[in-house]
Amino acid sequence: MPKPKHDLNLNPDDLLTSEYEYISNTVFQSNEDRSRVASFYFVSVGSIVAAILGTQFAADKLKSVSLAFSILFIFLTILGTITLAQLARLRAAWHESVEAMNQLKEFYIKQHPEIKSAFKWRGTTIPPTDKPFSIANLIAFEVTLLGAMTIAIAVYFILFTFGNVASWGWIIIFLSFITGILLQWWWYKRLLVDDR
Repeated sequence: MPKPKHDLNLNPDDLLTSEYEYISNTVFQSNEDRSRVASFYFVSVGSIVAAILGTQFAADKLKSVSLAFSILFIFLTILGTITLAQLARLRAAWHESVEAMNQLKEFYIKQHPEIKSAFKWRGTTIPPTDKPFSIANLIAFEVTLLGAMTIAIAVYFILFTFGNVASWGWIIIFLSFITGILLQWWWYKRLLVDDR
């Protein structure tokens, strides 16, 4: 016995409106998640550094915990690297959602050319994923600087484990800071694509 056909009276405008609302929510959520990820990292690092600075160590006692501190700061550097990866992927997700919104806009513009001037962002005018001096890039650069600082502090404590840090040790610490900036920024840029 054949199944009866249902007349659902589907309205394509309702579907497109729902899709547009869903996409706009994903854009909003990507921005919110970026803010939360960065805040969590800043608070985590700040709390640990404040706790360490609040603890008073004599030089001889600091030597006994310097290896543990170096491991802690290496862990914070890894946490920063993961945070950069999250920021990059969330920025890419934002960009993909904006592209999807623009695809719907283009569909409506083809149907109703008179609304073309209502849209500032179109497929060719979407801000790039890696827009210089955007809030996303500035937050990522803050995380990069903080991550470079944590690796430099880790190197300091590793050197301090073996004795007082000599002048050549400060050069190594400075180079680890610069290398940390370059590697972490490269990592962020590498993951900042929207085709995955």
